[in-house]
Amino acid sequence: MGCSLLKRHWQQIAIGSAIVSIVTPSWALPTASSIGSAGIDALRLHQPPYNLTGKKIAIGQVEVGRPSQFGWDKVPQQPNIKLEQIFYQDGSAKANKHVEQHATLVAAVMISRDKRFPGVAPDARLYASAVGIPKDSGQPEECRSIQHIAAQNGGDVRAINLSFGEPLARDPRPQAKLDGNALFTQCLDWSARVHNVTYLVAGNQGKGGISIPTDNYNGINVAYSTLRQGIYQKLDFANLSEMPTGTAKKIADREVNVGNRRSIGLVAPGGNLQLYNLLGKAIVVNGTSFATPHVTGTVALLQEFGDRQLRTRQQLPEAVRSRWSLDARRHEVMKAVLLNSADKIQDTGDGLRLGMTRTLLAKNNRDWTESEPDRGSQVPLDYQLGAGQLHAFRAYQQFSSGQYPPLVPVPAIGWDYRTVAAGEYRDYPIDRALAAQSWVSISLTWDRLVELSDPNGNGRYDSGEVFRDRGLNHLDLYLMRADEDRIDRSLWSSTSSVDSVQHIFHQIRDPGKYKIRVHFRQAVNLPQQAYGLAWWTVEGKS
Repeated sequence: MGCSLLKRHWQQIAIGSAIVSIVTPSWALPTASSIGSAGIDALRLHQPPYNLTGKKIAIGQVEVGRPSQFGWDKVPQQPNIKLEQIFYQDGSAKANKHVEQHATLVAAVMISRDKRFPGVAPDARLYASAVGIPKDSGQPEECRSIQHIAAQNGGDVRAINLSFGEPLARDPRPQAKLDGNALFTQCLDWSARVHNVTYLVAGNQGKGGISIPTDNYNGINVAYSTLRQGIYQKLDFANLSEMPTGTAKKIADREVNVGNRRSIGLVAPGGNLQLYNLLGKAIVVNGTSFATPHVTGTVALLQEFGDRQLRTRQQLPEAVRSRWSLDARRHEVMKAVLLNSADKIQDTGDGLRLGMTRTLLAKNNRDWTESEPDRGSQVPLDYQLGAGQLHAFRAYQQFSSGQYPPLVPVPAIGWDYRTVAAGEYRDYPIDRALAAQSWVSISLTWDRLVELSDPNGNGRYDSGEVFRDRGLNHLDLYLMRADEDRIDRSLWSSTSSVDSVQHIFHQIRDPGKYKIRVHFRQAVNLPQQAYGLAWWTVEGKS
């Protein structure tokens, strides 16, 4: 009887890559919260002494439909979701038009104020736009929509969530491939740089996936994990982010990134999530669509902390004051911090694994250390797992350490935003000797240069205009002994020629002093390159 009841009250709705599983029996609901300690541990940041809820931080959401606005739409609505403003593409939204349950659920993950199922950043200011159904929209409308959201709040929107995408089959280019040059993808990379926005993208690739704009360079694509033994630690089988081989490769060879460039940046909880639908009923949802807003909400929490430090800067001790500037708002810094603080392998309690809270498993049950990035320097991220699983509290620890410049000794944990000239390098000597058998995590991020061909000179994308891909400068990342200057003698390196991320996760066998080097190997466009850098190491006992 129980099975028949479940079958009768359960349905699946495919929205892009997401599968929304609706379950009405209360006994069918999972008990672990994706934003609690079983997931990204954001609830800890809501509480004293942190008190981080995304207050006064603007974030965005763009997808096919839009969330229901309480007090505006007459359709069923969610009073626990307070939207700052709603739009249709780059214009005003009409009441009861383009309201979608999927968009409302995605918004709930970010900003729900419900006590039972709270959002990651319940006090963030969410601006949302619907691009419309496919017959009414395409990549030009999608570009105008994200551009419009990026311009809200006086042009100060810190992150934009894209839990939707464009199938490669709809790309008008002949023999279209995921080479980063679809109009929507170029638009995202241009906007990230021009508007200084961290873009978070539901990260499915593969046959039938929502491939565009997952071939972006300047955002973060997100895969999703599901519950295993009560915590989110296993990549779900529904993710389409594995490397195709054999027959599968022949089928999907056009729906993965061209060449060896990685797609997935992070994993976040997206399986068996508990939310309320438009009718106010508790349901269970699954998909990358719902993993992605976990990352977007986490950006809001971190940015609230950063703004707090800037606002109270004059009251901070001098040693702390120097670590905080407007660089804390840079999207390259956010990307580096989020990637570098991700969980990979569980710490045993001695801190040598950087206090990581779980071992994240791929579909075949291997962990990150058994993946390509651990075997060679040409592949910075794992094909399925990216840099690991989002952990909001660890991201706070990484970010709150503050900014430190190169050349002078830096602490065990920190970040920086800097520029480097072609052919030159920046060294970051770590102040104290590192512990034997400890792990080092370092992440370097920078932007592909995409420019808008703007004949009317208004600084905005207008339908019919095009973008120009000026390519990706080549930056490399090295872990070296403090007294070594030759990069061919580095302890470990990340030297991908195709990615806009370099990432090192490596175990220190011998105690001693080390340094990090950022090297601008080759200029493809401009001779100066801005970058974000984050590092996390373990000091030896004195």
